[in-house]
Amino acid sequence: MNTSPVLSPYDRLGGEAGVRRLVERFYALMDELPEAYTVRQIHPESLAGSADSLFKYLSGWFGGPPLYTAEKGHPRLRMRHLPYSVGPVERDEWMLCMRQALAETVDDMALRALLEKAFGDMAAHMVNSDGRRCPGEAAA
Repeated sequence: MNTSPVLSPYDRLGGEAGVRRLVERFYALMDELPEAYTVRQIHPESLAGSADSLFKYLSGWFGGPPLYTAEKGHPRLRMRHLPYSVGPVERDEWMLCMRQALAETVDDMALRALLEKAFGDMAAHMVNSDGRRCPGEAAA
């Protein structure tokens, strides 16, 4: 009988350091990739606050310490993103950055595939716009 414990994604990533590495690379890519221009525009000039929130959220989501909920309560991700127009372009650009960050920071192929699927589902759930703007409407 196999009695080895099942490790959480948090543990498989290397705990706090692994989650921080993923988040830091993700936001660096958002700043670096011209292909992420549209999604970058809905973020503040400094990505430090966004990175801190994502790190805290992922910590708990991946099975580590529930830092985000301890500080801000239930994530209510879709509700928290409603002030921003998140369409298919923003979703795809966000996923481009996340896929590349995962490829660069997660060596475990099975874990990477699991996380890509989970992030893809989450990104699809965040879409709240068809991406078309009314004439004269400024981007967020």
